[in-house]
Amino acid sequence: MIRSVFKGVGSALPKRAVSNEELAQRVDTSDEWIRERTGIGNRYIAGEGETTGTLATEAARAALENAGITADEVDLIVLATATPDSTFPATATKVQSALGCKGAAFDVAAVCSGFLYALGTADSMIRGGMFKCALVIGAETFSRILDWEDRTTCVLFGDGAGAFVIRGEDVPEDGPGILATRLHADGNHGDLLFVDGGPSTTGTVGKVRMKGREVFRHAVVNLASVLEEVLEETGVSASDIDWVVPHQANLRILDATARKLGLPIEKVVVTVDRHANTSAASVPLAFDTAVRDGRIKPGDLVMLEAMGGGFTWGASLMRI
Repeated sequence: MIRSVFKGVGSALPKRAVSNEELAQRVDTSDEWIRERTGIGNRYIAGEGETTGTLATEAARAALENAGITADEVDLIVLATATPDSTFPATATKVQSALGCKGAAFDVAAVCSGFLYALGTADSMIRGGMFKCALVIGAETFSRILDWEDRTTCVLFGDGAGAFVIRGEDVPEDGPGILATRLHADGNHGDLLFVDGGPSTTGTVGKVRMKGREVFRHAVVNLASVLEEVLEETGVSASDIDWVVPHQANLRILDATARKLGLPIEKVVVTVDRHANTSAASVPLAFDTAVRDGRIKPGDLVMLEAMGGGFTWGASLMRI
C-alpha cells in the first residue's frame, strides 16, 4: 500500500529568548504566576528580519538535511500559519522560491491545529497519487498579533517553525507511514479564541483574544475524543503508543488529556516550558526536539494532536 512515510524533521527559532522574568518587567505578571498556570518558563520572539517565511525556510532546510532529500525532489509544500508574511502570496510560495522547489505550494489556516490540517492534506494528496514528496510546515510569528498589555494572552505565546518531509512509498501493512488522521471543526465557538481584525472586516491585523477557562474545558474533551477516534480507526490501544506529541498550549491541558486516556505523562513530549505556545509550529517543534534527543526512534508509534481557535482540532497516528 502507498503511505506517506516520515523521512525527516527540522525546526527553527528566533534568536531572542525571553524568560518570564524579562516579561515581568514589561507586563504585570511574575515567573511564579506564569509557571503555575501554564508551565511556561521561556519563549522566543522574532526580531528584525525574522518572519514566518524566514523561520519556515530555515526549518524546511533543516528537515531536508535530516531526511537526506534534496529540494528538487519536493513537489508539494503545505504551510500552516495564522501569521503569514502577507495576505498574499502564500508564505509557502516564498519558501518554495527560497529553496528552489517545484510543484504546488499553499498555506493552510487552522491556527494551533494547522499543522495537523496541513499534514492530513499532504498525506491525502500523496496517497491519491497527485504528489510524491512533501514539505509540511508549521510556522508562526504570533508575537506580532499579541496585545502586550493583556497578561492573560501575551505570556502564553512564542514564535518558531517546524517542518516534516514525507514521501509516498509502497510499504507493507505493518510498515512505516501515516496510519490515520482525523480532523474536526466547530465554528460555534469562534468567539472563545480569535483575532479581532482582518482584511475583510477591520482592514487591520488585529490582536489575539481568548476566554481561557472555556478553551481549556473544550480542549480536554475534544482532544481526548479525537485521540480515541484515531485509536479505534487503527485498532491500536493507548498502551501501544510510544510517544504523544501534542500541541504545546498549556501544561495543565497536556496533563489532563493524558489522564483522560490513561497515558503516563512520561510518554508525552513536553516543550511548552521552553517554547511556550507557538500555535501551528508547536507540534513539529516538539517532534524535532524528541527526535534529536533520541526519544523518538524508527519503529515507534507516535500520536500527534492539537486544538486551536475556530475551534479546530485533530490527531494523526504515525509509525516512524
